[in-house]
Amino acid sequence: MATEEYEDAIFDAALSTAGTRLLEVVEAGDIEAVRALVKKEQPPMFYQDPESGWSALHVAANIESSELLSFLLEEGAVWNAVDSLGNTAGDIALSTNNQECYDVIRDAGIRSEFILRALGDHVGGGVLKTDDETAAASTDAFLASNLRYTTDENGQEVCMVDAGGGEEVGVMMGWEQPIMNETVKQLCTGHETDSEGLSILNVGFGLGMIDTLFQNLPVRPQLHVIIEAHPDVLEHMQSKGWYDKPGVVVLEGKWQDFIDSDDLSGFGGFDMIYTDTFSEEYSELCNFFEHVPDLLKGPGSSFSWFNGLGATNAMFYDVYSRLAEMHLKDFGLSTIWSDVEVPGPEDSVWSGSRKYFSLPIYRLPICRMNP
Repeated sequence: MATEEYEDAIFDAALSTAGTRLLEVVEAGDIEAVRALVKKEQPPMFYQDPESGWSALHVAANIESSELLSFLLEEGAVWNAVDSLGNTAGDIALSTNNQECYDVIRDAGIRSEFILRALGDHVGGGVLKTDDETAAASTDAFLASNLRYTTDENGQEVCMVDAGGGEEVGVMMGWEQPIMNETVKQLCTGHETDSEGLSILNVGFGLGMIDTLFQNLPVRPQLHVIIEAHPDVLEHMQSKGWYDKPGVVVLEGKWQDFIDSDDLSGFGGFDMIYTDTFSEEYSELCNFFEHVPDLLKGPGSSFSWFNGLGATNAMFYDVYSRLAEMHLKDFGLSTIWSDVEVPGPEDSVWSGSRKYFSLPIYRLPICRMNP
């Protein structure tokens, strides 16, 4: 064995020994013993058991010790580490119905992600930040890809994109219709007596679900601006007659192309704004949040977005929903949440797509300017 390989093996063995010792002491539940071990030996807080994938944080959650959880997090334990089954320590806390332990882990996640954003780093902490360069996670790759509009065997309309490796991902799927229905209902609160038609901005057309709902309001919008960048979506919109609808203006490009231009600001503000862009990270969504106050017409105007980031894990979804609310508050927007039931996990709902939402409840945000 080469010297370098030998040294690496010695290091790995020492790391495993120290990490295993940490897990054993944490499992015993004696916080003073854990403090002493950490002070004396400085064991690796990131260590995870090679079989179970459990970290010290998972173990502390399992024995329901909020005190140990707080200490481990202060010492650098990774709040979003997942075990071999894909569960975080927060999921373990949820499984024991220990709200206090769950809150400790979740709040640590919120603090961590908020600090990353404040420092100007990409938000995500390894959860939302991705190195995936396929059309599923890269805007450039998505815009260069071919889309497939079709109706699946269950009569569900879907728009699919090739994510590489023979896998497809739904850009938008029919199961989202109840979410869109409730979103428009909530956005329209306060505008029920409007008789002149609202001014509406939507970013990202997809299947046109929410735009169709906007067009079918009791009073047709006097202005309905749609920003869409994908060539295949634009072609689909043309084939469906969207370019010819009264009051509809289609801006061909990304929202970043128009956000500081007269093409958008020249409309004089919007009563409602919605955004649902595919393959953009949270950092870009947060950048859009910053512009929302300048795009809204007034205090009674409303804003929402498709809240799907982190939606394959309950704690991640909770963290990023709360993180979004905090950032929106910084930009002068208050958020009211409501719950929408999501169809079950039946494979038929997904039409072979990678599942990008696996929770039973969708958290619907409605934002308005602070008084």
